[in-house]
Amino acid sequence: MLNISSLRDIGSALLKIVPKYRFASNSREALRTGAAGDSTFPFDKACEDIILSMLDDSKEPLSIISEENGYSEINGGGRRVIIDPLDGSRNATTGIPFFCTSIAAADGDTIGDINLCYIINLISGDEFWAEKDSGAFLNEGRIFTSKSEKIEVVLYETHNTTKDMQRLLPLFKQSHRIRCFGTIAMDLSYLSMGAASIAINPSKSRTFDFGGGWLLVKEAGGIFTDTNGSDISKVKLGLGHETNYIASANITIHQKALELLNKI
Repeated sequence: MLNISSLRDIGSALLKIVPKYRFASNSREALRTGAAGDSTFPFDKACEDIILSMLDDSKEPLSIISEENGYSEINGGGRRVIIDPLDGSRNATTGIPFFCTSIAAADGDTIGDINLCYIINLISGDEFWAEKDSGAFLNEGRIFTSKSEKIEVVLYETHNTTKDMQRLLPLFKQSHRIRCFGTIAMDLSYLSMGAASIAINPSKSRTFDFGGGWLLVKEAGGIFTDTNGSDISKVKLGLGHETNYIASANITIHQKALELLNKI
């Protein structure tokens, strides 16, 4: 059965292959173009192969949406599972030690139907996970977003630097520090544990990029909308569905950030 225990088993298996693929001689050689349109590298494929194999072994009927393999069904299809096998692929292939795996499960076809998530930092081994209405956790301990009303650390991603930076600049000016880590799932994980005030991407992000993080942020007490402040829970799960987003530690910070973002 797909639950936190089975997802942690997958995480343990993934950690074992990291040394083999991090500095492999062919790490930067693309194998193909994945279902989401990005290049699939050996590390991406190895992670996805492990995840799909272990899900198949569970004998549970599952409908898979994965960045590399696209849509597939296991044991006849059923509960949706949204997978980003290697979030931060560019980091992984170039030797930057910051990347993760993100897996989320949903009983429907929208972001709001996600009820289980698991994100593992494949360098540190830290595991972030959440179940709907049961809280968010880092390893064995409960985590919460920051209660501070100051905009301290902003984590951001962008696919259109020239355009997005103009919009982000007012927010950056009001923050104490800014960081761009290159992995959406990790941004949202560290926001959830109180290490940052805001995680944002003004560009369109795919549902498997932020789906697991969406639940983690919500269960940790944070706020998650698009950059205009609209609810994203009705966004469809799937490769062709995208939205920008801003996640904040609390409602006060969120309102401040939206005002700054929408001044232009």
